[in-house]
Amino acid sequence: MQNRYLRSVVVGATLLVVLATGGCMARKGQSGATKSAPPPQATPREIAKFKDPAAVADLKDRATELLLRLAADPSPQIRANAIEALLETPGKLEPEAAKGLIDPNSGVRSTAAMMIGRAQLASQVSGLMPLLKDPSAFVRASAIYALARCGQKVDQSPLADLVLNDLSPRIRSHAAFLIGELGEPSAIPLLKEAGKAKLIKSSPSEIRLMQLQIAEAMVKLGVDSEVEVIRAALYPSRPEDLEGVALAVQILGQIRDRGAIDQLIYLTAYRDSKGGQMPAEVRLGSAIALARMGLDQGTFIADEYAGSPIPVLRAQSAFVYGQVGRSENLPKLEKMMADSEGLIRVSAAGGVLRAGSILAQQQEPR
Repeated sequence: MQNRYLRSVVVGATLLVVLATGGCMARKGQSGATKSAPPPQATPREIAKFKDPAAVADLKDRATELLLRLAADPSPQIRANAIEALLETPGKLEPEAAKGLIDPNSGVRSTAAMMIGRAQLASQVSGLMPLLKDPSAFVRASAIYALARCGQKVDQSPLADLVLNDLSPRIRSHAAFLIGELGEPSAIPLLKEAGKAKLIKSSPSEIRLMQLQIAEAMVKLGVDSEVEVIRAALYPSRPEDLEGVALAVQILGQIRDRGAIDQLIYLTAYRDSKGGQMPAEVRLGSAIALARMGLDQGTFIADEYAGSPIPVLRAQSAFVYGQVGRSENLPKLEKMMADSEGLIRVSAAGGVLRAGSILAQQQEPR
């Protein structure tokens, strides 16, 4: 079941899977799956080790070095994910993002531009300017966002054209996401119009996913009522609706919708009459969303999938460990940094940086 809207398993902030490779809801027997392995365990001694800030700092340094190597990986998805994960260390991000702007893969170029915008790396403006004429609409849109975030006067009208007129719901979704990130309330009427689009050649599920992305953008611009559109997607009536659930879960975490906490907890625990659970992506995504809102009890869900034969589920488990941020998860991430799959290594390294940042914030005097 194809889902070209799911965000990167590393940070979850961009539509990277749209750009680089396309994503999918994982299934048993998925192509590229490897043999299952025992989930990484953390012994009491290993957990105690990471109570020491010096040990955490050393692990973060090793994670950063790993991400720098993976930023040159042959796989464009891994290169892009590594650049995105380096957002936690802007000083290390800047040279890698600069290289990413001239990468042959459009997903990497777009991600690099996005991260430059998020980190507001104004020194990279000259590298962004050529991307305004990039062959890829994704890249052009990301370049506009980045230049605006870096304080440049840039024509943003192409974003409006993309969200209203492009034939691809994926491109419309990306443009809507960026409009929401730019935070200009005057774009609300534009997004309302875009939400009424009739895309005859697109499937109902594609259109639904686009509408969720538009709803997210409108919430970010202050239209709080649109959160109900996102919450409603948590209740699927057909199997093909599950991708909308996965996206809605991620969005609710991004916008920190505490009103959805009970619903997200329900998704992690749900069992049907035969004992079946929600798909792994939904359960893991719910754990991530809850952790973003301060409910950091999702480690047990990551433990269920950290040994999965499906690489994307191991990677998403590593993301959960990082977002939960507890020191007892650092030994698990350390072991996952040695996984045979680059996708898991990049997610684990990004998880280390994220967990380290969360732990540092918790230790700051209040």
